[in-house]
Amino acid sequence: MKRINFKCGCETHFEDKEGQYEIDQHGQILCPYHSADAFHITFYNTGVWKRNTTWFGYSILKNPMDIMILQEIISETKPDLIIETGTFKGGGALFFAHMLDLVGNGQVISVENDLSKNSFPIHHRITYWRGSSTSDEIIGLMYKVHQYKSSIMVVLDSAHDKDHVLKEMELYSPLVTVGNYLIVDDTNINNPMYPTCDGKRIYEQGPHEAVMEFIKTHKEFKIDRDREKFLFTFNPDGYLRKVIDA
Repeated sequence: MKRINFKCGCETHFEDKEGQYEIDQHGQILCPYHSADAFHITFYNTGVWKRNTTWFGYSILKNPMDIMILQEIISETKPDLIIETGTFKGGGALFFAHMLDLVGNGQVISVENDLSKNSFPIHHRITYWRGSSTSDEIIGLMYKVHQYKSSIMVVLDSAHDKDHVLKEMELYSPLVTVGNYLIVDDTNINNPMYPTCDGKRIYEQGPHEAVMEFIKTHKEFKIDRDREKFLFTFNPDGYLRKVIDA
């Protein structure tokens, strides 16, 4: 097998054969793994996912690849309840409701601090709760609701600083039922994305760092990297499957 002199930054060698590698705009040859990262960065920086990507007219703020994965999880686990923190404009909540329509069962509770800033979709499966996702009031209500449900999935997509995400994970993880998922959105922050404002990093530590700390002490959860099979996800290491009760 002939090898060429060029190498990716990860030291992968490439065959001198058309179609086996890609070259970025600076002439650097990229292995498949880093090609995915390069596309990820390009896609993220276009802002198309937050500017004009919608689900039935409502901004959804998700990577289309992740939407496909979420559909698969809902189809497999058939949750009685999907808890979402961070409603934004409601596209995510509506997506979950539509998937539950197809399953034929289930409710969505979506938590948002300020429900007055947007016009949210109305659907018989969606209930919006106003308040902080980590407040005693909201958590108390969640624990009252969960005891009547046999399959619960949680999606965390509110504030993205590490401390907040980690607190959410600690509070909501006991609600997740065995076989279902605790999904932490936007673990691509710092991995590989580095969102900035006026040239300064927005998150020195974010959702991914929270997941890495959480998983060390919560053996009841396993990172399910099969959910990253499309190579391009906004939630790397963020699909946590509950395998046993704590």
